[in-house]
Amino acid sequence: MCKKFVRIAMEAIEKFYLFDYLPEGKKKRLREISTIKEFAKGEIAFFEGERTDKLMLLTDGIMQIYKSDQKGNKIVLHIFYPYTLIAEIVNFNNMPYPATGEFLTDGKVILIDYPAFEQEFLKDPEIAFTIIKSLTDKVRYLEHVITNDIVLTSTARVAKFIYEHEDEFLHMKKNEIATLLNITPETLSRIITKFKNLGLLKKEHSSYKIIDKEKLKNFFE
Repeated sequence: MCKKFVRIAMEAIEKFYLFDYLPEGKKKRLREISTIKEFAKGEIAFFEGERTDKLMLLTDGIMQIYKSDQKGNKIVLHIFYPYTLIAEIVNFNNMPYPATGEFLTDGKVILIDYPAFEQEFLKDPEIAFTIIKSLTDKVRYLEHVITNDIVLTSTARVAKFIYEHEDEFLHMKKNEIATLLNITPETLSRIITKFKNLGLLKKEHSSYKIIDKEKLKNFFE
């Protein structure tokens, strides 16, 4: 791996909100205990049941976290974007990954040696507090996913996704969006057609143009 690439990646970790205030000596030590790994679209970052001694920081790309049911169907639990700690609970509780992480795009992660990180960095109250907040945010998001699946109709879920994640809707494949929303691709196509007929979406080449974003809120508020 070229030195320029390593330098750029390590600059990314230093700018991450968890570490940006650290003195230069601490940042240097953080670089020493960190490595970079690249992934291609569709590649698995980790499998459910695997164990790791690395703290993972997503710096590039989009990663989905999912579990599989008895039929092999994916149940998406979360979508992560840079810059985010991934599955840090497995490090703190010394447990295997509870789900699988797969890249939806090409991406990169920085892997931090967790035993060294715990010994040398986790005693910092600000870092410890920020990690607790990160874990709390993930619990809150999971509650939100569960509530959406129980309370919102399929149409409401699609409308909410388009409203809150416009860029992902325009660039992700339909089957990926359907998996994320826990609906079938056929159901997603019917709902998109419905929104087109209502004048909320317009087909443009291989994607769509959102005509009236605010009216989408009527389906989920």
